[in-house]
Amino acid sequence: MVERSSKFLLIVVGSVCFMLILYQYVAPGVINFGSPHGYFTEEDEGDIFPTPDPHYVKKYYFPVRDLERTIDFQIKGEDVIVFLHIQKTGGTTFGRHLVQNVRLEVPCDCRPGQKKCTCYRPNRKETWLFSRFSTGWSCGLHADWTELTNCVPGVLNKKENKQKNLRKFYYITLLRDPVSRYLSEWRHVQRGATWKTSLHMCDGRTPTPEELPSCYEGSDWSGCTLQQFMDCPYNLANNRQVRMLADLSLVGCYNMSTVPEKKRAQLLLESAKKNLRDMAFFGLTEYQRKTQFLFERTFRLRFIRPFMQYNSTRAAGVDLDNGTIQRIEELNELDMELYDYARDLFQQRYQYTRQQERRLQRIKSHMQQSHQGLGLGVSLWPSHGRQSSVSTLEDGELEREEREEGGRAEEAGSRLPTEDYMNQIINRWCEETKGGEEEEGRMLQVVARGRAVRATSTLGT
Repeated sequence: MVERSSKFLLIVVGSVCFMLILYQYVAPGVINFGSPHGYFTEEDEGDIFPTPDPHYVKKYYFPVRDLERTIDFQIKGEDVIVFLHIQKTGGTTFGRHLVQNVRLEVPCDCRPGQKKCTCYRPNRKETWLFSRFSTGWSCGLHADWTELTNCVPGVLNKKENKQKNLRKFYYITLLRDPVSRYLSEWRHVQRGATWKTSLHMCDGRTPTPEELPSCYEGSDWSGCTLQQFMDCPYNLANNRQVRMLADLSLVGCYNMSTVPEKKRAQLLLESAKKNLRDMAFFGLTEYQRKTQFLFERTFRLRFIRPFMQYNSTRAAGVDLDNGTIQRIEELNELDMELYDYARDLFQQRYQYTRQQERRLQRIKSHMQQSHQGLGLGVSLWPSHGRQSSVSTLEDGELEREEREEGGRAEEAGSRLPTEDYMNQIINRWCEETKGGEEEEGRMLQVVARGRAVRATSTLGT
């Protein structure tokens, strides 16, 4: 009798847990990440982000303008974040973070049972976020770069009943390892997903059935084997990330006869790289904490709770032989090259941003020690209206900083700097930045004032 009651209780508990998980997936407002009880302090946040790998070998050269990502995001102005959600890249979880987990003056209103949240600006009822969980699939299901860039302005004008030409759109997205993403999409399609309501709008029209044939007959492709999934030449899962990030107008949209196949692939890949590089932000599914860090530093917004890294996925549970993996890589050759490029840019941005923060913190610490007891303050953080002057540091200096990131203890904090030593610090920093003469004059004036105060105090005694 007791054993039967235990089994019944276990079934009930399991059913409740399953319904909660399912309900949360459908309606993002059921479990509120935005609870004030989940805050982590700024003192703790440095511990949650991994230290950059000092032995990381760069594969591509990126100038500072591609590494520097600090945006003056005006949530009370006309700025809009647009989330390009590529299938099976962790976009659903990240989308919920955007509406539930960002620390805002006026949080998004996510109500149980509703698929969308209301994300208004603090000063008026206009949205600052264009995403699945805020505006819905307003430009079509999983709209790509070509669709969003042509659709978003008009949709927002219609929603807000006004014509605006001053909006700034900041596009963001997530990428994932192509093999894992491909397998995850196959498992999703195997369970009945089709995305057949996607519009695929390009140059003002949708593709014809001849341009975009279907891989299956009937309502869906549920139960398809991996071999069947790989054998369909029209499968949009192949190189999905490149296609969704590229400007399809460059290759005649879905008309394969416009451009030769080899030339088409090259144009799509280069376009996807450029669009990704020019985006305000992109993250990688495999690096959740680094993704969180770069988003926060890019938009100067903070998440309430840290991102979690889940390595156990449906794709990870698929046992494959080397031949099958090689076949998937061949089908996603463009995605493989794009991801390799994106991962290197992502890692370099992370290293660069961490080094910039560490450098500024050291200079700020030296300045505070130098002016201790004098009541003088120096702000080394850039204002919202201009780009940080430190962003123009030379590559040689960056490489020196990378070696320091390897865990070497900071030596400067072990002694109090003299004024001459402070001058050397300021001179070196100013010479390595844009507008060095202006910054140097400002900081040396501060040090001179400190000397004058000390001299006066000495004469007075």
